Amino acid sequence: MHGEGDDYRVEVGRGPKRTVHDVTVPAEAARRLGWAPEHRADLVRATFAFLLEREPASSILRRFDIEVVGRYFPEYPDEISRMAPPGH
Repeated sequence: MHGEGDDYRVEVGRGPKRTVHDVTVPAEAARRLGWAPEHRADLVRATFAFLLEREPASSILRRFDIEVVGRYFPEYPDEISRMAPPGH
């Protein structure tokens, strides 16, 4: 995974089954999810762990804003906020 500013690119898997996802994580969205903006890369990693427990990588949107996950998985905001580093 690599990111710059609000945008992160995540690669899942290798070879022909590899998928690439572009995720936007505005600082304010991270805060609403209970994460400090400086931990956005960790938020993206935790989000993909969350998603991959529920669906194959091929079903994950190729481009999305982090807050859209809650539309598909209503439990996401509560669960992801519990994963935030202590004190954030």
